[in-house]
Amino acid sequence: MNEKSSTLAPTARVKLTDISSRTWEHPADRAALRSLNSIPGFSELIRKIVGLFGERGLRLFFQANAVRVTPKQYGWVYDLHQRVLDVLDLGWEPELYISQTPFANAGALGVDKPFILINSGAVDVLDRDEMETVLGHEVGHIASDHVLHRTVLALLILLGQRQLPIAGIAIQAIILALAEWNRKSELSSDRAALLATQDPEACMSGLMKLAGGSHHYADSLNLNEFLLQAEDYEEDETLADAVFKVMNLLGSTHPFHVLRVGELRRWIREGHYDRVLRGEYLRRSDEPRAYREDAREAVSYYGGTVKKAIRKLSRFLDEAAQGGPVEL
Repeated sequence: MNEKSSTLAPTARVKLTDISSRTWEHPADRAALRSLNSIPGFSELIRKIVGLFGERGLRLFFQANAVRVTPKQYGWVYDLHQRVLDVLDLGWEPELYISQTPFANAGALGVDKPFILINSGAVDVLDRDEMETVLGHEVGHIASDHVLHRTVLALLILLGQRQLPIAGIAIQAIILALAEWNRKSELSSDRAALLATQDPEACMSGLMKLAGGSHHYADSLNLNEFLLQAEDYEEDETLADAVFKVMNLLGSTHPFHVLRVGELRRWIREGHYDRVLRGEYLRRSDEPRAYREDAREAVSYYGGTVKKAIRKLSRFLDEAAQGGPVEL
């Protein structure tokens, strides 16, 4: 397949020159990440986990079973990637790979030089416009400096699944803390996807297909019905449902797609999207002052349990480092 069908003809985009990632970042995302980084020993722990594998080892592991996207390899995806990078004015080109994985998903990974990995399942399910929203979402993660912490979360989940000695109460506590932040970061990057494509319908239909889509039955899906589902979910605030909503999120790295659609619609309805397209957004040159203001807003999401887990996991990593590289 050389080309994917497009539901909408390409239209002119507003290039968001010098846009700061803070423009699209959800307040809960910023607060949670700052709270994590403020925990004594957390930043050092992140460095130890990455150091245990090394930048090259990480890249080889995640890219070993993938095809690099170039003008001659998945050329239509490459073109979409270039347009997203231009609109969001990232300033450099992260490498892009497609992995033979049936689960419809994608991720931005790496440390010093982040790259994007898209599962073949997403390529099968999404049309051209929806694929572009996925690329905008992942570029948003990179621009927001989410990638290091997301990579560490992926590594810890893999280690936990292998049931290595590192897996235990300590690793689970760190995973839960990172997963809580990561769910909030997804809301930020959904906004980046919207700004990159400037196509609300494609952003929402893409989330619908990721929730339960199939290329065999694409004609059976109805975005309006999914939007009604999102409204029903948000309006049903009985105590029992509220409890189950919290329980369903525990251990999940992503918020439910129906909730993500609701959050995206709310951001549009509140006028933020239109203001950005009019040029009313934060520039990167204004970031130092903005970050100082944001630091005062961050609150502590994590208590003593996580602090103890950090110390325990840090000691284990010191011991593991003395025994050589960890093999996944």
